[in-house]
Amino acid sequence: MSYQAYLDAIETKTGKTPQELLDEASARGFDSTTKAGDVVAWLRDDYGVGRGHAMALYGVLKNGADGAVPDKHVGAPGSHRDESSTLRLDGLAKRES
Repeated sequence: MSYQAYLDAIETKTGKTPQELLDEASARGFDSTTKAGDVVAWLRDDYGVGRGHAMALYGVLKNGADGAVPDKHVGAPGSHRDESSTLRLDGLAKRES
């Protein structure tokens, strides 16, 4: 599953775009220095999001939309392949319209 697919699945499960969840994380005081376990626990407890999916959002919180996908996964074969190193945070509807 690509990093973008993880974020898309989180949106489908929660009804919130990745950006909306990042905004909520910020309002909770989470930032790039927050421990992964704290973000994972929040997403699990409030939204029922699993660890792997939560870690994808944590990667964006920690590294930004342009730094969350490791270069080795961009355009490479494999299960975590992404087309771009920049993740879309604006939601599925923005890409479908």
